[in-house]
Amino acid sequence: MGRVAGRFARVEPRRRARALVLGLLSELPRKNCWTLAEHAGDATPDGMQHLLSRARWDADAVRDDIRGFVVEQLHHNDAVLVVDETGDLKKGTATVGVQRQYTGTAGRIENSQVAVYLAYSTPRGHAAIDRELYVPRSWTQDTARCRAAGIPDTVGFATKPALAARMINRALDAGVPASWIAGDEVYGGNPHLRTTLEGRQVGYVLAVACDHQITTRAGKFRADVLVKKLPKRAWQKLSTGAGAKGHRFYDWALADIADDRPGHRHLLVRRNQRTGELAFYRCYSAARVPLSTLVKVAGRRWTVEETFQSGKGLAGLDEHQVRRWTSWHRWVTLAMLAHAFLAAATADERAQEQAPDDLIPLTCNEIQHLFTTLVAQTVHTVIHRLRWSEWRRRHQARARACHYQRRTAQQR
Repeated sequence: MGRVAGRFARVEPRRRARALVLGLLSELPRKNCWTLAEHAGDATPDGMQHLLSRARWDADAVRDDIRGFVVEQLHHNDAVLVVDETGDLKKGTATVGVQRQYTGTAGRIENSQVAVYLAYSTPRGHAAIDRELYVPRSWTQDTARCRAAGIPDTVGFATKPALAARMINRALDAGVPASWIAGDEVYGGNPHLRTTLEGRQVGYVLAVACDHQITTRAGKFRADVLVKKLPKRAWQKLSTGAGAKGHRFYDWALADIADDRPGHRHLLVRRNQRTGELAFYRCYSAARVPLSTLVKVAGRRWTVEETFQSGKGLAGLDEHQVRRWTSWHRWVTLAMLAHAFLAAATADERAQEQAPDDLIPLTCNEIQHLFTTLVAQTVHTVIHRLRWSEWRRRHQARARACHYQRRTAQQR
């Protein structure tokens, strides 16, 4: 919290932000302004709601501090920037950016809010360092709706790859040491993002679909057609890195992409040894690199999924119940801060002490549990708990009465 203290204009919101982050790190079953305020010892959630909506502080400046902290704590020569989106299921139509759209969280089209994140991934650990909310065209074409949700007039429609390029440029301009970018098919299939990265001479290993068109010296082919032309000797068995069940071995092959521009471009193909399932990656590097390097970068892409899982499960990244633009950015930024602390503490503990053979190394989950029970445990009186019970029931009674009044008025 000392790293971000200067971003708050007054001491009150700074202390409130600290209390909110401690609440996010707690083991509360649900994390929203009501539960976090009760955990902090407040009489009502008004202070937490004020912090997220009207208090004077710069969430983007805090984001920059988080980025610097993560890079400092997890720095490694093999750092990779991984980009991916995640969705939060929502009800109604008033929450900023919400519409019926596909989200990997549900695996289908649902009423949801989608955001793109950039994660810093190294062998020491991984954590999110930037975020951009995806605002669909149905929103940007409705000025009144955008203003009602607090979206600035300067915000226009941007695709997910465009949001990814914005975050990658921001990180590289800030001096983040990373030579590779990884991402899934949404980003690998976008030529503008690939051109942006090549212009900065930043290597990438981006997944592409099986019908992605690849230009070779022999002509243009779909990726799944080109792989059938590869000889048996083109395949090598390599590990993408250690997982929860040991090293993850696949068969890999590489095909050159014909291009007269500077740099080296390839189609990387992964084959599951058991099922034969194929996955395809479009790769670029300014200088020629071995196949093993491209394989390691491809394997690092999955760390962003682990970042989402731990960010949501441990730091409440997806539990916000806010509707407006500013509140969303402030909530996810503080959740990123909470998760960055866990990632840094885990990396530090692993570096300092080797776990005995009969114990697995410390994880973010275990660090959170130890921190909550040994360091940040809070004890409140029975009176405090009973007052919050009364407050919740009174608030819910008012909400129910208002709902009944609206339904009665609509029926007349």
